[in-house]
Amino acid sequence: MTDALAPLHAAALRRRHLLALAAGGLALPAARAASYPDRPIKLVVGYPPGGSVDATARQLADVLGPKLKASIVIDNQGGAAGALGAQRVATSAADGYTLLLGSSNELAATGVLNRAQKYDPMKDFTPIGLVSSAPVLLVAGPKAGFKTLAEMVDGVKRNPGKYSYGSSGVGSTLHFAGELMKQRAGLFMTHIPYRGVAPLTNDLAGGAIELAMLSVPGAQPFLQSGRLTALGVTGGQRLKALPQVPALAEHPLLKGYEMSGWFALVGPKGLPADVSGRLQAALHESLADPVLRQRMEDTGAYPAGPRDDLAKLMREDIARFAKLADYAHMRE
Repeated sequence: MTDALAPLHAAALRRRHLLALAAGGLALPAARAASYPDRPIKLVVGYPPGGSVDATARQLADVLGPKLKASIVIDNQGGAAGALGAQRVATSAADGYTLLLGSSNELAATGVLNRAQKYDPMKDFTPIGLVSSAPVLLVAGPKAGFKTLAEMVDGVKRNPGKYSYGSSGVGSTLHFAGELMKQRAGLFMTHIPYRGVAPLTNDLAGGAIELAMLSVPGAQPFLQSGRLTALGVTGGQRLKALPQVPALAEHPLLKGYEMSGWFALVGPKGLPADVSGRLQAALHESLADPVLRQRMEDTGAYPAGPRDDLAKLMREDIARFAKLADYAHMRE
């Protein structure tokens, strides 16, 4: 090779090298998507076992795992109405191996009142998809003596300040559901926050408090045993699972009332598009499974559809909760 041609030859080699690197780079996502997942996936639940979020996570994992050809391990991290578990996922590696089965609590509601919350639901997660929505129950314990929604509204209005109701925590969806009920019907009750379903239901059944907002799975064993009484459901209509329980909106003072929680699958921010796409496809396939859909409906939930927009729902509910917090003077 002549000295005159040497620079041209070197330039050609550099171009080939750059093209090879570019081709390799373009192939990385496809290779990663093909190999993901190649080890167990940790699905964090920000609540102790036994509640609606935990039940939803386990129902989903039973179907989603086989779709992904991977084992899914449930990791319960209870506290702060789900916010502690959410914080753990928000700071995890964005590789698809640590996910959150979250709820409207930690993904929309809690940050409205908790100024110390260390994550932003809209900035610190990658939305994968909505799993289901679920109204909750207004439930009375034996101390209250109420058997119907009408008795409760009348009794609380005649005795302002006498009764208390419990929820799964300050700023939780159940808390907002109770405050919206108080606002609409003109009721004065004290809110008692709890760290989980078990202590809340135990105190309610034992007479420490009179009323509570509870998830359907959390309430059902106590309803079946007769220890608690379901007075109303917070959705706009009655549940298929509990057709005998009226919607709160059926009461004249609560016309138009509706407050449902929801459950969603998210990952840390920066989740690679090929990994999130793989998870989205597997989630949508799982939610079409008739057995999973029936199990969700049996626990008072409505399975999500493929067109449900999780990010849009999160934005709308954050704005809704903030407006209610201001109206009801819930902020400190």
